[in-house]
This record gives sequence, structure tokens and C-alpha cells, in this order.
Amino acid sequence: MIELKDLYKTFKTSKEEVSAVRDVNLTINDGDIFGIIGFSGAGKSTLVRCINLLERPTSGQVIINGVDLMRLSRKELRAARKKIGMIFQQFNLLAQRTVEANVRYPLEIDGVKRADADARVAELLELVDLSDKAKAYPSQLSGGQKQRVAIARALASRPEIILCDEATSALDPITTRSILALLKRLNEQLGVTIVVITHEMRVVEQICDKVAVMSAGEIKEEGAVHDVFLNPQSETAKRLIEPEAHEGLPEGVAENTLRLAFTGDESGAPVISDMTVQCNTMVNILSANTENIGGKSFGQMLIELPPDADERQRILDYLDTRGIHYEKGGDA
Repeated sequence: MIELKDLYKTFKTSKEEVSAVRDVNLTINDGDIFGIIGFSGAGKSTLVRCINLLERPTSGQVIINGVDLMRLSRKELRAARKKIGMIFQQFNLLAQRTVEANVRYPLEIDGVKRADADARVAELLELVDLSDKAKAYPSQLSGGQKQRVAIARALASRPEIILCDEATSALDPITTRSILALLKRLNEQLGVTIVVITHEMRVVEQICDKVAVMSAGEIKEEGAVHDVFLNPQSETAKRLIEPEAHEGLPEGVAENTLRLAFTGDESGAPVISDMTVQCNTMVNILSANTENIGGKSFGQMLIELPPDADERQRILDYLDTRGIHYEKGGDA
């Protein structure tokens, strides 16, 4: 279990102090795939680096499996870090080493016998589907293959926790999905806890069980991914989740919209068609999409309401009767 308590991280410059992380309190349970999401500058990368003390917090506690890392000696901290692997956005592979040598590197540092290290490397390369690339160099690999090498290297010391700092940001969408599927499989097979730092909601939707939304160094909200998706509370979450089209709506339209959220079977049901018939009124569909979250279909739709107040009320009454979650835009 990872527990962050009253965590602060402040950077001092010649002119001012910058609070990158402010009063963060989080609990991440064993075996979770936990997402921390926010826009650039939110402080999420600083926060994840505080978990293994690559960035030492200014104050607060970082407790892993009951041990406060802030209280450990340097030797004790080095030992504790062996149980925490890390995957970076830019892979951080050693260019002059082959794939197998890159994966073997942390085992060499730990003084593992060569025969045992080679056996572990072969096991890991098979696990990430790269056995045929053992003798290749990073320059000969695609971006997705490089990240698979980085994942294998992070697993070399049999960590209990993997920290992923924007691990898919440099990859194309198809490769991103394959890497996330691999991380999900490793979580299920090995029971490793995974913390995912990202600015992309689609990453959280595909892989995470729980999510914390971060802005200006603070956690604005947290919960199960499907709960945050259905009913975002913070402005940051709404901006991350709501259709991009909402931002580009003409003045006066955005204030007269509804965001509908569907779960399960309803995500594929003809709700709008039925609503049009039952309420005897028309609506304008501005955008719509469907996502798979935790193996279930979740959909959202942005609609423009009719100008007549009675027609708008009939629509709201209909949605209430059907039990469909919705959020009003502006004064709608």
C-alpha cells in the first residue's frame, strides 16, 4: 500500500518559491492501477517522483507498506527503491547496450550472478514479447518496442510497484493501446501495483481502476474511474472528460447544453430517438462518443436544448424518469 500524507514539495528560485505539490493525501491499495491525471504544470510528475523520493518532499509522509521512506537512511532507501520500478516517457535506454544488456543492467548493479541474471532477462523478454530482439540495439527498435524494453528493465528486480511517468505520451495511439494492454496483463499476472501519470483521459479509461485529478499541485477529486467519468466534480475533470467540441461552441450555445452520460446497456440504446418521440420536441446532437471502462461501455453525448422552457423541462423530466445522468451547461 502507498500512503501519501500531507505531502508538499516546494522549489525555491532566486525570486520566489513555487509549490509544485500542495497538501496531497492519497492511498493506493496493493494491486491497483491508479491514475493521476491533469494538464501540463499540474504537478503530477513531481508527485510521482516523490513516491520513490527521486524528488524529496519538502514535508509530509511517503509510507509504503507501513514504512515511511522519509525516515530511512540512504542505504535503507536504496534497498526500498528496489521494490519500486519506474518507466519514463523517453524510455531512458542505454544506446550502446543491446536489449538484453539494458534489461540486465539493474541486476548487474545489484550484484546478481550472470547466469541468474541472464535467466531473468530471458524470462522478462518473453513476458513483454521481445525475445527475438534480445541482440538488437535501441536504435533498431520502434517506440513501442523501446517502451517494452523499459518495462522489462523496470521489472528486473521484481518490484511490487511500477511508476509510469507519461509512459505512452511519445507513442502513437495504436502502440499506446498495446503498451497499456501489456501493463494491464502484467498487473493481473504479477499483482504489481501500477501508478500511471498522464494528461490523457483515454489512458485512464483504458487501464485504471481509480483516478485522482490534479491541478495546481492539488488533488481536486478522486474515485473510481467510472464514477469520475459519470459525475466529474472539479472543473479540471470536466475539461478532461467533456467532448472537445464543447470548448469550441458559439457564444450562447454552450449555456444551453446538456452532457448526458450513459452506462452499460443504455450506452447503445436509442435514448435520443425515444426522447424526441416522448417529449414531442427536437434536440441538436453536438457530439457523442463511447468508451470502454473496466470492461463496460460508457457513453457521453452533448446536446443542445430547444429554446422553449416547457420543452426543456419535458426533456429533463424524461431523463430523470429514465435515470440517465446529465449535467447542465451554464443556465440550461
